[in-house]
Amino acid sequence: MGALTLGNIAIIRQVAEECGIPIKFVVLSMRESATKSIAPGMEQYEIDTRALLLPSGFARRVRSLDCIIDIGAGDSFADIYGFKRFFFLWLTKMISVSMGKPLILAPQTIGPFTRQPYKKMAAAVFRRSAAIVARDEKSLSQARALAPESNVSRAVDVAFKLPFEDRSDRTSASGLKRIGINASGLLCQQAQSGENRFALSFNYLELQRELIRRFTSRDDCKVHLITHANSIGDAGDDDGVWADRLAREFPQTVRVPDFPGPSEAKSYISGMDFVVAGRMHACIAAFSSCTPVVPVSYSRKFSGLFDLLQYPYYTPMTSATAPQLADHVMQHFHSDREAMKRAESAALLKVDDMLAPYRAVLQRTLTIQRTAK
Repeated sequence: MGALTLGNIAIIRQVAEECGIPIKFVVLSMRESATKSIAPGMEQYEIDTRALLLPSGFARRVRSLDCIIDIGAGDSFADIYGFKRFFFLWLTKMISVSMGKPLILAPQTIGPFTRQPYKKMAAAVFRRSAAIVARDEKSLSQARALAPESNVSRAVDVAFKLPFEDRSDRTSASGLKRIGINASGLLCQQAQSGENRFALSFNYLELQRELIRRFTSRDDCKVHLITHANSIGDAGDDDGVWADRLAREFPQTVRVPDFPGPSEAKSYISGMDFVVAGRMHACIAAFSSCTPVVPVSYSRKFSGLFDLLQYPYYTPMTSATAPQLADHVMQHFHSDREAMKRAESAALLKVDDMLAPYRAVLQRTLTIQRTAK
């Protein structure tokens, strides 16, 4: 979520400066209490169950704000992560609108909502939101179907605007191709437990091992195990736990230390020659730094985003085994790296235009709030 938050802040700040409107950010976060502030000098309010239930908690903090811009962790306002997580996000939104605060749903995946009560509850939020901005066509259609009278538009993921230090011109001292592998802790844990919440046709952990074996067997490659989502309180959603395990299993790899923030992660990724990633924002970090990347898809947010960007190099969720997907990745590595970079460059030229509807929503809302004061 750090990449989303910082990218979103950069966009909001730019729009506010263009409008001549002074703003102050308060980050409302659902992370554990050990989470560090997302940016120096910025207030961060941690939301837990107690804060949601007590009148002196989240509701009181919201009451002091002028506008709520909610990015929903990028893809969490959906039914695929279970009711507890959905309800938590739903309640924060309903508390905000019940206090009359303008609620903007920043560019995010909307849904899927395949059953009740998810559909009715989501529709209630959409109808009371000042604006809903989807980040792909499927999400746009879902929001419009549930609440056709709502103010819905489409943009693209705000993490494309995350600042970073470009390291693409730095050559490897060894002359080896640098292969970045981001093994999602969430998907590794799912594979280990056998739960398969996302109905994948392949074993995700088997795929990670197969890719590492294939790349480390080559004498022209060096594998870098890259984390992009770390959780102090939830080992089942921590890339670092699985990077450590894979590094012990494959000691010839480089276990890249966890990054202090998403910009540092993106900077490191920009120095890779090829990346395979399970975390969406590791994929976007590679894509937006023109590093060839194969996103390992586990939900429709991948096809939604990369189809929008005319980038067909992601893996399918179904119809293939782990060895077949490894073949798929290696084919892209051998034959498609330059084509992948060209596709990324072409898409990046369109990102500002894709973000224009979101900027318009922000400009309109901030101007209304200034006038109201």
